[in-house]
Amino acid sequence: MRVQAAAEVGKPQVVGRQKGMAKNHGVQSEEELQLSPQPRTAGAASAGSQSADCATSALFSTPLEDALILHNPPAMASMVPLLLAGLAGVARSLRGTGWARLARRSVDVLVLAARRQGCATLALLCALWVVDAQAQTVAVLRIDRALAVQGAADRFPADASTSTVTLPDDWSRGPPGQSDGVWYRTRFDLPAGTAPRDLLALYIERACSSVEVDLNGQRIHRSADAVDPRARHCDRPELITLPAAWLKPQGNLLDLRVQGSALPRVATRQRAGGLSALLIGPQADLAATYSARLYWNVTAVQLVGVALLVVSGLLGALGWQNRSEPYLGWFGALSVGSALMSARLWWSGAPLTTALGDALVEVLVCTGWAVLLALGVMFLLRYARRALRGVPLALCLQCLALPGSLWLAGPDGLFEAARAWSVLLAGEALLAAALYLWLTWRARRPDFWPMLAILCVGGAAVGLDLVHQLGVALGPIAGPPAWMRLVGPLCLLLAGLRLLHNFASALQAAEAGRSSLEVRVQEITTEIERNFAQLAELRVEQVTEKERKRIAGDLHDDLGAKLLTIVHTSDSERISTLAREALEEMRLSVRGLTGRPMRLADALADWRAETVMRLGQANIETDWRGPADETEQLLPARGFVQTTRILREAVSNIIKHSEASQCTVRCAVTEQQFSLSVQDNGKGIPMELDGKLDRGHGMSSMKHRARQMQGQCLVESGIGCGTVIRLTLPL
Repeated sequence: MRVQAAAEVGKPQVVGRQKGMAKNHGVQSEEELQLSPQPRTAGAASAGSQSADCATSALFSTPLEDALILHNPPAMASMVPLLLAGLAGVARSLRGTGWARLARRSVDVLVLAARRQGCATLALLCALWVVDAQAQTVAVLRIDRALAVQGAADRFPADASTSTVTLPDDWSRGPPGQSDGVWYRTRFDLPAGTAPRDLLALYIERACSSVEVDLNGQRIHRSADAVDPRARHCDRPELITLPAAWLKPQGNLLDLRVQGSALPRVATRQRAGGLSALLIGPQADLAATYSARLYWNVTAVQLVGVALLVVSGLLGALGWQNRSEPYLGWFGALSVGSALMSARLWWSGAPLTTALGDALVEVLVCTGWAVLLALGVMFLLRYARRALRGVPLALCLQCLALPGSLWLAGPDGLFEAARAWSVLLAGEALLAAALYLWLTWRARRPDFWPMLAILCVGGAAVGLDLVHQLGVALGPIAGPPAWMRLVGPLCLLLAGLRLLHNFASALQAAEAGRSSLEVRVQEITTEIERNFAQLAELRVEQVTEKERKRIAGDLHDDLGAKLLTIVHTSDSERISTLAREALEEMRLSVRGLTGRPMRLADALADWRAETVMRLGQANIETDWRGPADETEQLLPARGFVQTTRILREAVSNIIKHSEASQCTVRCAVTEQQFSLSVQDNGKGIPMELDGKLDRGHGMSSMKHRARQMQGQCLVESGIGCGTVIRLTLPL
C-alpha cells in the first residue's frame, strides 16, 4: 500500500498489540510513503453477517478493552428480550399484588436475567476458543498516516496545501479543529491474496461526528447528518463496504471528509471532532470488530439504561407507597435522570435535537449533569437520615446558574466554562459521598461497606473523566476507554438492587414480626377466653353457693323446726321414728349444701357407727376394717354426703334383699384416692335377660352419685355367691 505524503517518515517498526498486526514505514522519495499489508488472525465467518464471528477486535484504546470485547455483541444483545420479559413480569405483578411481593418478584426477574446472560456469555467464550482454533490467516491493513487539509469543498481539494497527520487525529488536542470539516487522503493496495469476489470493508472506530467517504473518486458513504447537526454520532463506529467494481489492485485512492465540532464549541473532549485509525480487510472479519465496538459504545449503555428504568420504576412506586422512606423516591428520580442522559444514543438524530442546535444541546447536557448531582446529593443525605438546611435551595440555584453561565460564555467559550463547572460538580459529588460515608460509619449501619465499594468505583470513574477533561495525559491512555461510560450507570444499578434487597428484607422482617405478633395475639386471646370462662364458672359457683346457703337456711329453719316438733309432740312411736330419720336426712343435706370439709377419719368413724348399728338391728354380723393409722386428709362436705348416701343404699339393699348373715366392709386410703368395698354372703342379685345388674333405681343412683364425684361404683354379684359393691373416689 502506498500513501502520498509531504515529508519523510521513520524507519520500519511493528505497532499494535494484536498478533499478526503490524505496520511498515519505509523511507521514500518526496511525497511517497510505503505501508505493507500484514496478516491478522480472524474467524471464518460469512460475508455480510455481523453476528456469526466471535473474533477478537483488532484495534482498541486500552488493554482492558481487549479482554472485555471477547464477547459476541449481537448475542450479548439477547439481554433485551430478557429485560422486556422483566418489564412484563413487573406489569403482571402490579395486578392485585402487594408491594413486598412486587419488589421480590422484580428482583427475581433481574437476577434470572443476569444468570441467563452469564450462561450465554460463557457459551460464547467456549465457541470463540473453538473458532480461534480453526482460524485462518487473513490480511488486514491498518492505516495510521494520512494527508489532511481543511475545507468545506464537496471533493478533496487536491491543489490545497496539505499536511501529514498521524491517526487517530484527535481535534481536542490540537489543530485542525475547525467546524467546516477536514479532508483526509490516503492510498492503499489490495491485500495480498484477495480474490476478485472477496468483499472488503473499511472500518472506522471513531469519526466524530459525521464522515463522507470517496473511493477512487466515487462517493460510497455519507452519514445522514453530514452537514448539520454535529457531535451526535461520536460514539458510533462505521463499517463501510468497499464495492469490488471500484477497487483496483494497486493505488486505490481513499478520501474521507470528517465534519465535527471544534473543542471550544463542545462541553467535553469526547464530543470534539476527530478521526481514528483506519482498518481495511475482509468485511466478515471487520464485522466482529464493528459489532463489539458498537455494543460497548451504544448497545451496552442502552441496556443498562433500560435496566435503570425498571429499577427506578420499582423504587419510585415503593417511595410513593412508603412516604416515610423519601430516599427511595430520590433514587428513583436519579435513575430516571441517568437513563434519560443516555437517551441521545436512541434518538440522536431526532428533529428536536436538530432544531435546537449543537450549542443548546451541549448546554442542556451540562445542565442534566447538574440535575443528576442534585438528585444524588439529596439521595445520599436522605439515605443517611440527615437533612441539611439550605442544601436543596443551593442545589436548585446551581441548576439555574449553570445553563446561564454557559450561555453567557458563548459558543467559543463553552468548553472552558463547562470544564470549570465539571471540576466544581465533581468536587461536590466527592464531598457528598464522603459526608454520607462518615455519617453511616458513625451510625454503624450494615450497608456501609457495600455503599463504600460502589461509591469508590464511581468516584474513580469520575476522577478519570475529570483528569481527561483537564487535558492531563495518563501515560499511553489517550482518554477514558469506552467501557468507562458504563461504570456510572452500573454503579447506580447495583445501588438500586441493593436498595431493593434492603427493602425486601425489611418487608420480610416486618411480615415475620407480624406473623409472630398474630401468634402472640392469638395466644393472649385464648388466655383471655380461658380466664373469662373461669370467671364465668366462678361466678356461677358463687351464685350456686349463695343459693345453696339460702336453701339450707330454709330447710333448717322451716322444715327442721317442724320435724323437731313432730319428734317431741307425737304420741305415735312410729311417727316419731320417721320424723327423727327425716330430720337426720335433712341435716345431712344441709351439711352437703353449706358444710365445710371434714377429716376423713371422722367420716369413717360416723359411717362405721351407723353401718354397724343398722346391720346389728337386722341380726347381720358386721366385719369393718379401716386404715390402721389416723389419716389427716380432708373430705369435701359434698363428697361426705354422697358417700354416706351410697353406703346407706348398699346397707339397705343388704338388709332388704340379700338374706345375708354376714357383711364385710373394707376401707383403704392413699394420697390420691379413697376406696370402699361392701360384701355380703347373701343370695346375690339375679341377672335379667339382658345381663344387667343395675336395673333397679338404687343401683343406678349409687353409680350416678359416684360419677358426680369423678369416681366410680362397681357392682359384682352371682347367684348364691353374694354381692360386692366397690366405690372409688379421688381425693
